[in-house]
Amino acid sequence: MLKKLTDDVFVAGQIDPADVSEIADHGFKSIVCNRPDGEASDQPTFAEIAEVASAAGIVVRYVPVTPGRLTEADVEDFAAALSDLPKPVVAYCLSGTRSAMLWARTEARTRSVEDIAAITRRAGFKFA
Repeated sequence: MLKKLTDDVFVAGQIDPADVSEIADHGFKSIVCNRPDGEASDQPTFAEIAEVASAAGIVVRYVPVTPGRLTEADVEDFAAALSDLPKPVVAYCLSGTRSAMLWARTEARTRSVEDIAAITRRAGFKFA
């Protein structure tokens, strides 16, 4: 479920409220949701995840990205979330790809393309 990008940033596909306790048990301090509410009829809402996460002492941030429409504003919002939130962080979307792409675009400011490609390949992504 969780794919490691760095020691502080992991990505995942859609999580359920029941997954939050396991995320907390693994020591994660924050969750970033990159999936817009209503993308699928069976997905839990951000509010449902946020309620359970808050009860578990996990900080949450909502940075929804519409599939195929990643913008610079989305990258800025994600970068701000990673900068502000306590670590380690789990970012999720439908499959983890949008979250990993946001991380890659954020890291492109300070890491080489080769480094980003190697990290994302190790996590199972092939877009960098």
